[in-house]
Amino acid sequence: MYSLILLNGGIGSRTGADSPKQLLKLRGIPILVYTLVTADRVEQISQIVLNYPPQWREDVEAILKAYAISTPVTLVEAGASRHSSVAAMVEHCTNDDVIIHESARPLVRSSDFQRLIDSEHRNVSLMSEISFTVAPVDPETSAVTGSLDRSRLRNVQLPQKFAKADLQDAHSRAVEQGIEFTEDATLVADFGHPVHFIEGSDENLKVTTKTDLKMAGFLLRPEEDDDE
Repeated sequence: MYSLILLNGGIGSRTGADSPKQLLKLRGIPILVYTLVTADRVEQISQIVLNYPPQWREDVEAILKAYAISTPVTLVEAGASRHSSVAAMVEHCTNDDVIIHESARPLVRSSDFQRLIDSEHRNVSLMSEISFTVAPVDPETSAVTGSLDRSRLRNVQLPQKFAKADLQDAHSRAVEQGIEFTEDATLVADFGHPVHFIEGSDENLKVTTKTDLKMAGFLLRPEEDDDE
């Protein structure tokens, strides 16, 4: 069985809203609900560890009640960063294997969770090919310092799954060295634990800006809308 760490602590100031972006509505439903409902359908997920922005716990609790999420939910106040939030949340996981996702990616499908669970590897991330050219640069001098082989690079996506022990070890060592990561696949890999990837989808976007909100709303439209 798996514990789902569902990151939900961001404020989302770039959306220009007066509430956290995960509480904004897409097609009449709070963004947070899409992942909660999807995860609730996955039999192997027996616990959801959900964090919340300070001052917004009651709003999150109201959503859990309104949408009758049946999977047991453990609420944890968000940390100062994504990195610190995961480190705090993993301590509340009751299973030996965990899945990490974020509510700002509402287009996740049950099949995405299932493909991770079905993988023979314990540490796995969804990732997608990069469709554009990237280059290493020196930001201080605006100089291009070389080239990168795009075929050997991937866009890191969520969800991801990990052995709880490997994730905890990586976070502990990061604390010892005083460093933080923006996601956990590279964190776990950098500290010596094998991590693999499976192909993700370009529709699995993260809602960060107003444009992302519009795009997510379009992608979440009922299929019959295409026939209009």
